[in-house]
Amino acid sequence: MTQKLRRSALTLPLATLAAAIMSVPGAAPAFQPDSPFLAYQEKNKDKWAEEDKQINAKLAALEKKFGKKPNIVYILADDVGWGEMGWQGGGKHRGTPTPELDKLAFEGMRFWSSYAEPSCTPSRIAINTGRHPVRTGLLSVLWPGQIEGLSAEEKTVAEVLSDAGYNTAMWGKWHLGEEPEHAPENQGYDYAYYGMWNGAPDNWPSSFDMYRDAPNPMKAMFYDFPGAAEYKKRTGIDLTEAAFVGRKGKGRKPVEGVAGTLGPDRQEAFEAESIKQITAYVKDKAKDDKPFFIYWATYTQQLQGSKAHHNDKHVDKVNAQASEMAAHNAHVRQLLDTLKAEGIAENTLVVWISDNGPMYAFYPNSGYSWLRGGKGDVLEGGVRVPAMAWWPGMIEPNQDPVDILHLTDLFTTAARLGGALDKVPNDRITDGVDQTALLLLGEGHGRRNMMFHYSGGVLGAIRYEDFKVHITEGHGGLPGMDFYNVMRDPGEKFGQLYPGLFAVTPIQIVLRDHMRLIQKYPHRVSEVTPKGAELTPHD
Repeated sequence: MTQKLRRSALTLPLATLAAAIMSVPGAAPAFQPDSPFLAYQEKNKDKWAEEDKQINAKLAALEKKFGKKPNIVYILADDVGWGEMGWQGGGKHRGTPTPELDKLAFEGMRFWSSYAEPSCTPSRIAINTGRHPVRTGLLSVLWPGQIEGLSAEEKTVAEVLSDAGYNTAMWGKWHLGEEPEHAPENQGYDYAYYGMWNGAPDNWPSSFDMYRDAPNPMKAMFYDFPGAAEYKKRTGIDLTEAAFVGRKGKGRKPVEGVAGTLGPDRQEAFEAESIKQITAYVKDKAKDDKPFFIYWATYTQQLQGSKAHHNDKHVDKVNAQASEMAAHNAHVRQLLDTLKAEGIAENTLVVWISDNGPMYAFYPNSGYSWLRGGKGDVLEGGVRVPAMAWWPGMIEPNQDPVDILHLTDLFTTAARLGGALDKVPNDRITDGVDQTALLLLGEGHGRRNMMFHYSGGVLGAIRYEDFKVHITEGHGGLPGMDFYNVMRDPGEKFGQLYPGLFAVTPIQIVLRDHMRLIQKYPHRVSEVTPKGAELTPHD
């Protein structure tokens, strides 16, 4: 009977399947998930309906106690590889101590099968829109001077939650476009303190003076840059405004001082100011009648070290990211302490997740992963990332589920917690899955059994339950050695199709239905970067 139900769910016409699901108790709201999820939900509708009763009761009791929906804080780290945290076997044993982050993980939930997109801009699209970047027309990393950015027609998690009555704010690395129309203050955030680019331009000054005062060796920087003035003269691209303060409806202005000036000290100054503002914001909004949403895309990364934490105990002095992580570790603790001091920790979900794997172009001045591949790859080392969730009194401590979680899920989960699922657009596909059940009920209650891994505009791999197949064009026939059981072999070292032959047909069905729905809901076409012309280096 189970096999029959499963097959019938997978083979129903898409419109019929969607209509059937939307009519059952406990079903997803009327936004448009991808068709493989609709099939999985049809299979589990009775179980999920019962779970939803438990979840709704817990959330209703919490709202009654605090008088408002839960606060939500998403922390997006930069280029931190799977295995880098102390709780994963990294930490001080690799010269990158993360004691406070490890404490967060053990006080809540640490995920072992959590995934992001392969690089910076795509992951920021995923967490903000709940959609794979390929659907938005923004396919790859944005570089200084590009006029491309996140379309105003995309609806961000900040816009969804704003519509539901939330205060919204962001700090850190925006990296979704430089033009005002792409800026966070015009994408749903009431307040934004942000840098537009990746961290690279801070390392582009023509003078080598920056190396003299650097806290550790910088071995792989950008030596051929002619300087900001000459660069502007040659290209018309102005890099002098490195960061902005934006307010919804009021525009933006440049950040003044060291935090807003390109150079080796900017990122550390920017991060210090960010945590100062974040804790002040939490104290202020704790007294507000409205809940808050914070998106903190930290600039902690491998391009520059932290002078303040360079000599911390166990910090690898050759690895700039190690001292940056030490600084970030302290900043996260400040945030959690503030939530506790204000008496709102129980009403605040905090999720910490990395945006992609490590950027080995700068190794050893970079992060690391135990898995094969790195930033820019759809191998596990590029897309499987550390993630933790903390919510005292709501998430049971010391959990380590193996359920699959994807960065897009944070969008949909926030909408569910904020009572805003009806604010999610239904004229496009939303890839994110509501994972409230996983957070509140624990391991085995995740609602995702598969995911697609895109590299730019190309589908690179599919994970289905424990199996992963890399898509290789042109050879025909069976996928051969690009087929892995990533539960048994997370390092993707032993590609073997034959032990998993039974999974081939379900994966083909998932792929077929995914592609069919794209025909009904086509990807947004990029108006700037021609197809096949995008640059996709590891940055």
